[in-house]
Amino acid sequence: MALIDSLVEQGWLKTPRIIKAFRKIKRIDFLPKDMKDLAELNEALPIGYGQTISQPLVVAFMLELLEPKPGDKILDIGAGSGWTSALLAHIVSDGELNEKLKMKNEKLSGKIIAIDIVPELVEFGEENVAKYNFLEKKIVEFICADGSKGYKKEAPFDKILCSAEAKEVPQAWKDQLKIGGRIVTPIGSSIWLFIKKSSEQLEEKEYPGFVFVPLVNRD
Repeated sequence: MALIDSLVEQGWLKTPRIIKAFRKIKRIDFLPKDMKDLAELNEALPIGYGQTISQPLVVAFMLELLEPKPGDKILDIGAGSGWTSALLAHIVSDGELNEKLKMKNEKLSGKIIAIDIVPELVEFGEENVAKYNFLEKKIVEFICADGSKGYKKEAPFDKILCSAEAKEVPQAWKDQLKIGGRIVTPIGSSIWLFIKKSSEQLEEKEYPGFVFVPLVNRD
């Protein structure tokens, strides 16, 4: 937990529900066998097929920008190892809040749609996320598809997270996002936050100085 403690101390992790998810969802469970001893490194690590599991500092920063909340439906593009999907699933299905809602005969309907274009990584991600029962509870659903097209079947989404570098924000993401929703994605060497103010207007903010693998799509 030294890594998470340092992310909190350095101000990368701020929100209690996100910190709680980082402490519960262990990064080691999402690494290939030969990488597990590197789980506490604050670095991106290869998971095969030219993809990586993102640097913890970067994941923390992106989730803080995304502001996931219990009950959200989130599209997780470039899901890869499944780590971000599981972190988000823990947040949107918050157990303590669900217990309170059960007393009122209510239940959270949070869901994560995890998309990756590489079939082997979809299988790897599913195996990893299954360790936390999110598949069994239907909180996470994995899809093998081109994430640049979003996932119209489950739209609209409260939030969209992309963990690979896009050239621009695809129109499909804008169309499939609820008004008031947030998109967090790398474009070039920056992380961008987009907030949908109306059907035609996106407020945007750039945070430069990051490096990502490119988003693979089918042109």
